[in-house]
Amino acid sequence: MEAAMDLMRRMPPGSTEMALNALLSLLPDHSLDLLSQVDLPLQVCMDKENNKEYILCEYNRDADSYRSPWSNIYEPPLEDGTVPSDEMRNLEIEANEVFSVYRDQYYEGGVSSVYIWEDEDESFIACFLIKKDGQGKRGHMQIGSWDAIHVIQVGSEEEGAAHYCLNSTVMLSLTTDNMQSGMFNLSGSIRRQMSMTLAVADGHLVNMGKMIEEMEGKLRNSLDQVYFGKTREMVCSLRPPPEVLNMRLPDS
Repeated sequence: MEAAMDLMRRMPPGSTEMALNALLSLLPDHSLDLLSQVDLPLQVCMDKENNKEYILCEYNRDADSYRSPWSNIYEPPLEDGTVPSDEMRNLEIEANEVFSVYRDQYYEGGVSSVYIWEDEDESFIACFLIKKDGQGKRGHMQIGSWDAIHVIQVGSEEEGAAHYCLNSTVMLSLTTDNMQSGMFNLSGSIRRQMSMTLAVADGHLVNMGKMIEEMEGKLRNSLDQVYFGKTREMVCSLRPPPEVLNMRLPDS
């Protein structure tokens, strides 16, 4: 299992599903562990009743149906599908509205979904998802995708405070193809965890939002240093930019 997870951490997001299916066939006894620990690229579906897109994942799935956060209905229809309690549903509706504003401000588009359900010991779990696909505005990037998965476990309230445990995963894929640079693909994923105990005077949604905002800032910095920084270093050492080559040429 340890070797399987080590392999999955090194797979590009586009090959994750194929690799996971291969591991499930090789390690059927570890199917539950693999499915719970491996994050796949997010898929999007349309809520026909509200004419809004929502994200498909394991957190809103029951059998082969997926629950929409907008209508609270499963598609394909599922009579006995699991739905949150009235209290959790009201919080879920508010979270989806607030997170849509956050997504528009930070990502300038894309699709977001929030799913909330009860856990043991008077606690609950919330899953915040963002998917953004598109082309670069400056023409350098052919196509790119950003999938963010934030899962927060919220403990029961004690003396006006609650413990929050956040697990975040970001999957990034960028592709360029032009005459100047040729074809180039950069993809990978990064996962981080954060735990905090915060006062609940302003509500759980405020606390969860602050944690996600802080975590996404850290993840973007890590991606910039690990992926872009290392890639820039390797590419420039193997194929120096024209201005560097000109500096190396001897005077005629």
